[in-house]
Amino acid sequence: MREPAFWHRPPSWQSRLLSPLSMLYGAVAARRMAQTGIDAGVPVICVGNYHVGGAGKTPTVLALTAVLRELGEHPVVLSRGYGGRLPGPVPVDPAAHEAADVGDEPLMMAAHVPVVVSRDRADGVGLAKAQGASLILMDDGFQNPSISKDLALIVIDGARGLGNGQVFPAGPLRAPLPPQLARTDALLVIGRGEAGEAVASRVAAAGKPVFRAQLQPDARVVAALAGRPILAFAGIGDPQRFFRTLRASGLEIKAERAFPDHHTYTRDEIEALAETAAREALTLVTTEKDLARLRVRGVDQPALAPIAFPVTLQFDDATAVRTLLTQRLSVARAD
Repeated sequence: MREPAFWHRPPSWQSRLLSPLSMLYGAVAARRMAQTGIDAGVPVICVGNYHVGGAGKTPTVLALTAVLRELGEHPVVLSRGYGGRLPGPVPVDPAAHEAADVGDEPLMMAAHVPVVVSRDRADGVGLAKAQGASLILMDDGFQNPSISKDLALIVIDGARGLGNGQVFPAGPLRAPLPPQLARTDALLVIGRGEAGEAVASRVAAAGKPVFRAQLQPDARVVAALAGRPILAFAGIGDPQRFFRTLRASGLEIKAERAFPDHHTYTRDEIEALAETAAREALTLVTTEKDLARLRVRGVDQPALAPIAFPVTLQFDDATAVRTLLTQRLSVARAD
């Protein structure tokens, strides 16, 4: 879905008009969050966010995977597989699956870590353990009560924060903030910004640890794109963040096209991108997630050869993150 612009402005007449629906939605969401989930039998780390849309969960999951492997763990990611048609549970195989099968994010992550997709997350626990999981990394699902969590790490974008702070549909929040804060174990702020710091202050005041991280582009890709005029396009939760990252890397963005999150590109859209790039001598650049959705086997696509712009997440204080993970895993296994 494409987020309404008023979600990221001070409360307006649109949000006030929708406030009765927000109160109902928020009450249901808060009651649901209070339910007790199943014990997975292995530690569960959930990487979630307070709001709908993108915040940087996928690079966070991959960064945590690297830290956990350094600790001798064998993490398996459990995802709902948003945008995929397979209900699961099924292990994601990049050689056999497409984004339309399992979702773009699971397909991308499966190149780096074992991933299980299951529409019903609780049903996916057994398969994750059968894949050798010493722990489960939940990609999203913070508000979903079906599985008990040993660590809930919330991710926010420093520049965007929580938008207007209203509950869906008047704003981007998935549930009222107080019950979400109560179930937060730690916060990760990605990038700089006053909006993110405002949330960090509330979490820190509640005695919860706050970590910070930055998204780092691949230096080789940046060097290869230097001096080339670019047409950037993205269908992710926050396309503008992607465009900002390109510009912050010193790249020359001549045109940009923003699509809704998890967008399925039509042939007409692909042809339009290819024609514009050819006519104006622009290099097409997109995200790894979008590239996963553009790769459809057995389909003759027009000449579209976008360059993926990979980013990795780097913790400002990786030692502190490692310490928290060690402590939480120890407590989980002692119970």
